[in-house]
Amino acid sequence: MTRHLAGLIVLVVAGVVASTAAAAPPQGATARCSDGTYSYSTHRSGTCSHHGGVAVWLTAAAAPPPRVGFAVGRTVLLRPRSRTLHCVRGVRPDRRCSPGAISAGLTRNVICSPRFRTSAIRNVPESVKFAVERAYGMPPRHYGHSIEIDHIVSLELGGSNDIANLYPEPGTGTASYHAKDQLENRLHDMVCNGEMTLRAAQRGIAGDWVALYRRVFAAPPIG
Repeated sequence: MTRHLAGLIVLVVAGVVASTAAAAPPQGATARCSDGTYSYSTHRSGTCSHHGGVAVWLTAAAAPPPRVGFAVGRTVLLRPRSRTLHCVRGVRPDRRCSPGAISAGLTRNVICSPRFRTSAIRNVPESVKFAVERAYGMPPRHYGHSIEIDHIVSLELGGSNDIANLYPEPGTGTASYHAKDQLENRLHDMVCNGEMTLRAAQRGIAGDWVALYRRVFAAPPIG
């Protein structure tokens, strides 16, 4: 090997090392999302949920253990579902179509367990999402980040995958799914810290999540 070639190899290796160092994640980041953004979430459940999922966990503490299944139990509607079509779209779900529903097996002990992962129970087929869109007068299709078929009572609060617990939630505006995600994470902490009962959190977020956001954060939701 000539000195010239050896020198080129050294320069290439040095460039790779420098490039890797420059791409070091921001301080405090716990995960890199699939779209290249970073998450600082202290919750494993829901991390990068609107950014294509987690590409790389950046800390050993943040990396989830192997997927574990949970017995969710039967679905319990929080009030009767009286309508399946001509639902009214808005920031809040039309409770005639989307009253909210919980899974009886997802008790406080289960959702507050370090082993609990919403990924182990999340199961909303595309056909069900399209059915929700049709119920709300929308053409059934993929809407990207502009609309999310969201759980009214989130899975981390014991919500069900049943269609009665789903509705199309906007991705922009003063009360988007980004704001609701913040509320869901905070309510999970409050339930697990004993500041609120699980039933109160479930009924509150199903009844009027915007009003509950104002009470919890003492401020209106920010889109």
